[in-house]
Amino acid sequence: MTGVPAYRADEFAPKGAEYCVCVFVLNEDGKLQKQLAAMRGPCRGVADVVVADGGSTDGSTDPAVLRPLGVNTLLTKTGPGKLGAQMRMAFSWALARGYKGVVVIDGNGKDGVDAVPAFVDKLEAGFDHVQGSRFVRGGVSENLPLSRWLGVKLLHAPLLSLASRRRYTDTTNGFRAYSRRLLEDPRVAVFRDVFGGYELHYYLAVRAARLGFRVCEVPVARRYPAQGPTPTKITPVRGNLRVLRCLFAACLGRYNPPGKV
Repeated sequence: MTGVPAYRADEFAPKGAEYCVCVFVLNEDGKLQKQLAAMRGPCRGVADVVVADGGSTDGSTDPAVLRPLGVNTLLTKTGPGKLGAQMRMAFSWALARGYKGVVVIDGNGKDGVDAVPAFVDKLEAGFDHVQGSRFVRGGVSENLPLSRWLGVKLLHAPLLSLASRRRYTDTTNGFRAYSRRLLEDPRVAVFRDVFGGYELHYYLAVRAARLGFRVCEVPVARRYPAQGPTPTKITPVRGNLRVLRCLFAACLGRYNPPGKV
């Protein structure tokens, strides 16, 4: 498919659910294994667990490690791109396998995986873009650095809410879900190489709402370690500047498909 990076799919088991949860990873040794172990209960009978690897070199995505942890499939990106390419890889594979929707989550152990069934329930109820939020009733936020709290509350969420014409409260949170209907819509056109990094998360939040898809938030928990470095792939200067560029471009509609308002 055009706009999908080259990848390899190692399917350890047949399709066992109507939905899948894709865990995006890149060298998350230790944290990934703990997260996958915690996901076994909440995901059993609800969603197939899929690891979408950006090219880890630490051995954390070795099939011998993943199989005993209940992973259904390992997708390994071999083409160019970062998170956005991993997302396009996962979406393409999931649609081809016939899933009705996709839950997405980072593999660094920060997120409360017990919320997976809540995302699936919303997809089953007909919602198309489900945003996880720490800041709605029932959500939990622990040890969030002040700079990040200010960025979300004063800049990121207000701008995406304004562009979307609906209120979002936690727009940097990567714990989300998307319906098949949204991912396949040609007015959305997710399979484009312009989505290499964080663009796709922000674009889908805006585009789904503006096109009239059903959008909602569900409460989630996100816990940062009380001590030590913040688990993130975003570097303090260049990474944050890149996030801001993606944010402004998404809000201004610059990722909209050519000829589509």
